[in-house]
Amino acid sequence: MEEEEEIEELRRRRMLELQARLQEQERQEELRRRYEVQKKLALQQILTPEARSRLANIRAAKPEFAEQIELQLIQLAQAGKLASQITDAQLREILKRVQKRKREIRIRRA
Repeated sequence: MEEEEEIEELRRRRMLELQARLQEQERQEELRRRYEVQKKLALQQILTPEARSRLANIRAAKPEFAEQIELQLIQLAQAGKLASQITDAQLREILKRVQKRKREIRIRRA
């Protein structure tokens, strides 16, 4: 009888643990969704439709690179360093500069 109670208590604890983990995962997913919505709204204000389209194409090919560019643009906007929306031509220039910086990094072995 006592063994059954212990097993039942272990089951109950395990179920509570799983429920807590599931709730935490749901909370994290909701935070991620909110972050993505806020980022999308910010980019709509920062970029012209053509520039957003270009960035979406880049995201399809290089998601990490697109994420880096998006965060940099949002930081510039938050710092008040953008006078107007970034056009497609301006975005291309930014991308060229970022790509050029990446290519200039050289590692030499002695």
